[in-house]
Amino acid sequence: MSPLALSVLLSLVSAVAYAAAAIVQERVAASAASTYAPVRSGAWWVSVLLNGVGAVLHVAALAYGPLSLVQPLGALTIVFALPMAALFAGRRAGSTAWRGAVTATVGLAGLLALTGGSQALSLPGGDRLTLAACAFGAVAALFLTAARISRPVVRGMVLAAAAGISFGLASVFTKIVATDFTLDAPLGEWPAMLATAGFAVGGLLLSQASYRGAGLAAPLATVTVVNPVVAATIGLTLFGEDFRFGAAGTAIAVCFGVVAAGGLVLLTTQRPVPVAAPPRPDSGQDAARPAGPARPLAASEGDAPRPEVGERVDVGPVSGSRAHLEVQVRSRAVAGGS
Repeated sequence: MSPLALSVLLSLVSAVAYAAAAIVQERVAASAASTYAPVRSGAWWVSVLLNGVGAVLHVAALAYGPLSLVQPLGALTIVFALPMAALFAGRRAGSTAWRGAVTATVGLAGLLALTGGSQALSLPGGDRLTLAACAFGAVAALFLTAARISRPVVRGMVLAAAAGISFGLASVFTKIVATDFTLDAPLGEWPAMLATAGFAVGGLLLSQASYRGAGLAAPLATVTVVNPVVAATIGLTLFGEDFRFGAAGTAIAVCFGVVAAGGLVLLTTQRPVPVAAPPRPDSGQDAARPAGPARPLAASEGDAPRPEVGERVDVGPVSGSRAHLEVQVRSRAVAGGS
């Protein structure tokens, strides 16, 4: 098998592993009490393992193939996740979610397919620290913004964007370590290794939080788009990458970016279908009753007008001893007309 074919195979299996991890995370988020790290849930640790397998396969794919090929194939995670969720978890996405996922994936694939290669992903120590600090500030700002958002889908997408930035930085620092690592100084890259681990763990926790109340499609599509876009942006600005075909390629890339953004907008309009809760017995609270016309007051509740003779009176359900009292009032009114 050629290195290019092996890279494609590893990328596809990595996307499947990431999709399976996302499905498990979403199910855990829907049932667990903890938002960020439900460590008591065995299913959550399964998702951690699947994420780890996906990350290892992704790094291996980058070792055998170019970044411009591996990153677009990673966008297939959202495409794999929707049918897998329907098949194994019974979570069927609506037509809007499918259109949004496919649109975002097409836009992302086109954008990254136009990204040229780089000679070597390496940065001096000072630039690495600046990059890590800026990324941490962006992640923290998105996290604080999400805390002020009440709509679950939008909040989940903001947290997913923070997770995508974290995962993108983890990939960048992983490539830096792979480029500069030498057996003569195995611990020389420990700051970059520490940054890789920190961003990877942060991305995992933020992605777990993004699924709570937001469903699967919108957060996963956001992570899938933001992660490689962040990596591509860093490559364009810091590692000398550029778009193919010059100015025309740049213009086409901008169009693909707009397409990807349109797909995300579609996903924000797809709200997850809540699981119907079993009916609860009447607790006697007025909020539990459906809205409707106010029930007539009994004689002891004030000077409410008595019903006219022959007028039909509806008596709504009430708690306590008032039910007997209202039946008596209605009985008198009807008897008065006979």
